Amino acid sequence: MTFGKYIRKHREALKAEDRSFSVRQVAQRIGVEPAYLSKIERGDVAPPSEVKIRALAEELGEDPDMLLAMAGKVSSDLQAIIRKRPQLFADLIRQLKSAPDHALLRIARDVRDGDW
Repeated sequence: MTFGKYIRKHREALKAEDRSFSVRQVAQRIGVEPAYLSKIERGDVAPPSEVKIRALAEELGEDPDMLLAMAGKVSSDLQAIIRKRPQLFADLIRQLKSAPDHALLRIARDVRDGDW
């Protein structure tokens, strides 16, 4: 599913429960024109900036990193981390690309908890 279709699907689902999730009202809350948000949802324009994607994520109750990835972007804080040790992180990601989710979650927990 494309970024725009995903946004529209989730916004429309929220709108079914709460009319404040119309294109016009969501656009106003995230600081864009309704026509622009509509174009994003239809895929007529490229996904917006990281700042606007983060605002959309917050508005829709979605994970910002997931929406950024769907938009073909990486958050600026992750970019800064990777730039400090690009070869190490590139090797790590390549090694982990085929690992099952449960293994990745265990690694993340171990690193977070300092059990490594």
